[in-house]
Amino acid sequence: MRELILIRHAKSSWSNPELDDFDRPLNKRGKRDLPFMANLLSSKINKPDIIISSPAKRTKLTTIEFADALKYENDKIVWDKKLYLASSGVIIKILSQFNDEINLAIIVGHNPGLTDVQNLICNKEIENIPTCGIVCMSIDKKWCELSGKDFKLDFFEYPKKYLK
Repeated sequence: MRELILIRHAKSSWSNPELDDFDRPLNKRGKRDLPFMANLLSSKINKPDIIISSPAKRTKLTTIEFADALKYENDKIVWDKKLYLASSGVIIKILSQFNDEINLAIIVGHNPGLTDVQNLICNKEIENIPTCGIVCMSIDKKWCELSGKDFKLDFFEYPKKYLK
């Protein structure tokens, strides 16, 4: 059994319109939601085999918080520039290249790519993965054998389910 967790970065700040999109930090709500969601995920899963993240500032901050909560070493995080605003096709290509020793993988990235890939590979579609949203799916195939809607939705968590 393989598990894939997609995490959308926490809410980012638009307070500085001159700041490049890649460099946008988290806003107040993002900083509030992030530790709660990271701890929620750590109560539901074991330590992942791999965490791959976009290197944009908002995803980096999100990824490090989740990695710390999951006791995953920060120096093992894979920062992949291809994940910055990646399409579903790019994300699927990354997944299909995982080796068979990876049973639990986390990808931290951006919309619309994350929502698009979830809807392409999962048996249950989600309208939108909100900021700091977590989607966990499982499959009983090798990563290189992915096709169609093979994944089963295990859970979908997001801050507004818990935090007002």
